[in-house]
Amino acid sequence: MATSSARGVIYVHSAPRALCPHLEWAVGRALGRAVNFEWDEQPVLPGARRAEFYWEGPVGTGAALSSAMHGWEHLRFEVSEDPTPRSDGGRWLHTPDLGIHYAQTDAAGNVVIGEDRIRYAMEIAAGDARELQRELGVALGQAWDDELEIFRHASDQAPVVWLHKVG
Repeated sequence: MATSSARGVIYVHSAPRALCPHLEWAVGRALGRAVNFEWDEQPVLPGARRAEFYWEGPVGTGAALSSAMHGWEHLRFEVSEDPTPRSDGGRWLHTPDLGIHYAQTDAAGNVVIGEDRIRYAMEIAAGDARELQRELGVALGQAWDDELEIFRHASDQAPVVWLHKVG
């Protein structure tokens, strides 16, 4: 049986300058070929760099890329793998404070929460709507999205606006 091909995107939201060549090497090793990212300054975090890289490879490459990039301090990234006719898509999010989060995705890029995970959330919540909301937020990767959001939109064209909780 032929191996299905997949594609996706790596978003390095913030990486220390010294780590950039090591990331390229790790990604290249996972893809089986040399790669070069186009690095830009990350205005949210002075001294950090950001990059986007579109990749193609066998199904499962998203997991291999995430594993290759996981574990370095001060690194924020996302890896997506688009679904294929024979496989689900995936999304891996990483922050220094939270570690890595994986979620299955559908053809539109939406996170898919499996039946067992929903049942677990309902069991833990035991009828408490706030606890159910919290558990579903964990399943969706809400904390990772919240932490990465400011890094996603920061660029030379978009001013950085820091929001602070009041009260």
